[in-house]
Amino acid sequence: MLERLRTVLIGTSHSGNIGGVARAMHNMGLDDLALVAPRGEVIDQESISRASGADHLLHQARVSQTLDEAVADCTLVVGASARSRTLPWPMLSPRELAARLPDECRQEGARIALVFGREDSGLTNDELHRCHAHVHIPTNADFSSLNLAAAVQVVAYECRMAWLEQQASKAGSDHQKAEKPPASEEQRASHADLERYFAHLEQTLTTIGFHDPQKPRQLMARLRRLYLRARPRRIELNILRGILTATNKAVTDKAGPPPRP
Repeated sequence: MLERLRTVLIGTSHSGNIGGVARAMHNMGLDDLALVAPRGEVIDQESISRASGADHLLHQARVSQTLDEAVADCTLVVGASARSRTLPWPMLSPRELAARLPDECRQEGARIALVFGREDSGLTNDELHRCHAHVHIPTNADFSSLNLAAAVQVVAYECRMAWLEQQASKAGSDHQKAEKPPASEEQRASHADLERYFAHLEQTLTTIGFHDPQKPRQLMARLRRLYLRARPRRIELNILRGILTATNKAVTDKAGPPPRP
């Protein structure tokens, strides 16, 4: 289960914080680190020192320029959020998130991204809207600021505890060992699948006049929240995209060919 978890850091500005995150991950058995547009050095004396023996995670970390690229193959994306947003999103505590992982990881090809934002400003609204859910660490309201590595440590600890409970449960239950993952047609849609769907959906809604990009009224953000909450399977997403394609064709056929110049 822990091998299915990817820690994603966006716009990290201090190499020492990346090293501290690597140490926190290695402590808890996580080894998949992805960096999105880091604002400074990734591997230097400070990051290696703070990693305290976990610097191999720094050397194997994947660096991307966008969040979409970093989590393209992920079936569940959870963003760390320190504050409420104008548009409410499913919110989990680290323990609630960890409790979901055993079932999530039964899915064939499942991969979960734990996304953490910049040290000074966290995740943007656009980045949070790309997440299925948000995880919030219930800190002291009078002093809620957490060091990046400390935040990763808290979430990773809860994930490890869920894994340990799963291991203990498997040891005492033969039927759980015999469980098979769902059939391939029941696989969850990946982040990349969903982003292609959202682009297709927005284009179709604009074509039929339901959506005006100049006056969006949070329409696409609300639709994102709906579909991310629903967690569609790949086969279901293919059906939805087929409907969009048929809708575009019907509108085009009704309008007829464009006038010849």
